[in-house]
Amino acid sequence: MTRELLIFEKGYNTAKNNFIPKMDIKGIDLDEILPKSLQRSEEINLPDIPEFEIVRHYVNLAQKNYGVDSGIYPLGSCTMKYNPRINEITARLPGFLKIHPLQEENEGAIELIYNLGQQLCEICGMKAFTLNPAAGAQGELTGILIIKKYFESKGIKKDKIIVPDSAHGTNPATSAMAGFSIIEIKSDENGELPLDQLEFAMKGGDVAGLMLTNPNTIGVFDRNIDKITEIVHKYGGLCYYDGANLNPIMGIAKPGEMGFDIIHLNLHKTFSTPHGGGGPGAGPVGVKKDLIKYLPCPQVIKNEGGLVCVEDDGSSIGRMRSFWGNFGVLVRAYTYILALGKNGIRRAAQNAVLNANYIRTQIKHKYSIPYDRINMHEFLVDVHLPNGVNSEDVAKGLLDRGIHAPTIYFPLIIHEAMLIEPTETENKRELDKFIKALLDIYEEAENNPDHLRNGPYNTLIGRLDATLAARKPHLRD
Repeated sequence: MTRELLIFEKGYNTAKNNFIPKMDIKGIDLDEILPKSLQRSEEINLPDIPEFEIVRHYVNLAQKNYGVDSGIYPLGSCTMKYNPRINEITARLPGFLKIHPLQEENEGAIELIYNLGQQLCEICGMKAFTLNPAAGAQGELTGILIIKKYFESKGIKKDKIIVPDSAHGTNPATSAMAGFSIIEIKSDENGELPLDQLEFAMKGGDVAGLMLTNPNTIGVFDRNIDKITEIVHKYGGLCYYDGANLNPIMGIAKPGEMGFDIIHLNLHKTFSTPHGGGGPGAGPVGVKKDLIKYLPCPQVIKNEGGLVCVEDDGSSIGRMRSFWGNFGVLVRAYTYILALGKNGIRRAAQNAVLNANYIRTQIKHKYSIPYDRINMHEFLVDVHLPNGVNSEDVAKGLLDRGIHAPTIYFPLIIHEAMLIEPTETENKRELDKFIKALLDIYEEAENNPDHLRNGPYNTLIGRLDATLAARKPHLRD
């Protein structure tokens, strides 16, 4: 297959192919503007290409890419859902798009921040939210730093955080960044947190809190959640909710009512903003009443005079980033919530659960389901197909059929894991297409396994040597 040329390789040797003439402003002494050390000594090496060819080049690349606008994107643990275009329209309104971060007197933006915080409090059962963190991982760190500040302010030494093996991979990393040691607890045969092991870990008296995702990363809702938070509180700990999996319970169950004290959300997952490739994101953090004073400042509050921004009085953990996080993401989330309303939010969650369970029940006669119970928004498959066909082979087989592959080899508690999350936005026709592809791959594993092992065949790039690619990557080819 012919390799796609880079834009630099398409440059012409002839000059002035673009219609914009070179600037001819005279009388400017560059040395007065920039010191010599910051000036170029040679011409910048940019390709000289006509505008129409530049446009064609990038449009062509975009058409080769796969995204949520292309088809089903069942990436487990990530909620890659369709993003309604109304979100994009509101985010691009001039008053939002062109606002300068220092325009704190902009009442419309401040009102949106306040209202969104109130909506998130209602959905999650919290008393206050900060919209300062820029992404989910930074939201996690914010929550853990609040836990740390809480105990430090009381003069209590607690230096451990409990993280189940079914948690998101960032949870132990975040705890370690904040200076905590990690206690890992393995899930039981139902994919839930064993109460006896939790109590044993808490009895030491040095555990500051528990980081838990519910439903967890294998798509299981822990039925003992009330007892779990009760145990942590009994020994003086705090309960932290990783909100990455809020999508299947929003509008139905509130983490605050489960006993959680702190929650971070991924607005770019649950509340519909395009994400991936490093951004954009937003990771608001919500807390119960006793923890409000530790939230990053400034905070938007309402008093007799209206909405005001309150600065740090010495209690806050401090800013997590400049200004108000990624404001465009906040606008999109606000639009999404207003557009759906209370009933729509609930219905989206119900459809996410329905879609995942529909796929599970249609493939479980061929694929091994390690936790074969009613799941939430996603479910875990342990891929052991005939003739040694594994998760990677199934993923490549899906790519050959024009379908984005689910997450594979995560979570680590299942070696040949394939984590499937269809989200609420896919209709039955698309789900059936995905199911048929999985069943066809099973049949191919029985009759022609070598064909699967050598795929994909219909993509721009065939199967790579994953080990070599990780150790000796060629990032420019």
